[in-house]
Amino acid sequence: MSAVAFVSHGGGPMPILGDPSHDELVSTLKGLAQQLPKQPSVIIMLSAHWETNGFEITSGAAPELIYDYYGFPEASYQLQYPAPGAPQLAKEIAHSMQAQGTSIRLNETRGFDHGMFIPLMLMYPEANIPVLQISLTSSLSPSEHWLFGERLAHSLPEDALVIGSGFSFHNMRAFFAPKTPQMNQAVHAFQVWLDETVTSPDVQDAQERWANWSSVEGGRFCHPREEHLVPLIVCHAIAQKQGVSVPFTALDVEARHFIW
Repeated sequence: MSAVAFVSHGGGPMPILGDPSHDELVSTLKGLAQQLPKQPSVIIMLSAHWETNGFEITSGAAPELIYDYYGFPEASYQLQYPAPGAPQLAKEIAHSMQAQGTSIRLNETRGFDHGMFIPLMLMYPEANIPVLQISLTSSLSPSEHWLFGERLAHSLPEDALVIGSGFSFHNMRAFFAPKTPQMNQAVHAFQVWLDETVTSPDVQDAQERWANWSSVEGGRFCHPREEHLVPLIVCHAIAQKQGVSVPFTALDVEARHFIW
């Protein structure tokens, strides 16, 4: 059974640049790494920052980094994380998924975006573990991604580590707006709902809750668009068990990581 975690990866490269607003995020990510396998055979990364028409998986031997953030110091565009790819395993995963009825295309030229390398620089700084990154589909459908996660779980090596990389709160306008009581209540309500969903022992009920996430208090406020939430849904579907919440604050906003 693969180890699984969902991480909230912060604002661009800010966790690596030592921004004080990310101190708790950095410390909790490092703490999370201590609870995960020290040397998994491969890291399977699902990042909020890669969407495609249908699922894709990186299949290059040495993917380059994609500095997909803007307006930060020059040093943030010189960051390095030279983790190797795993081309043969990518083919095996794609073949297994196809046999289960889900198509996943190989992408030999796609690099690693900051949703991959920022958290991994903190969690696995040696960059010596092969990484495969898998895209989200542009539908961002909870049911489609839940099914994908269930099938992906049957396609991975037992000693793989799956990391979903997004953010439990991702309203860009609200990040930098004055924090009002109404905003804080909406954020808190949804983070508590996430806790209740992920830490529930009833996985079938959790699946039904995910289908209706946008209608709960604070849901759409926290995620005007859900690309930073969907990796969590995939992770929960892969794990198929009760998770543990790791609360923290970043950019003066309440947030979560999760581990199974």
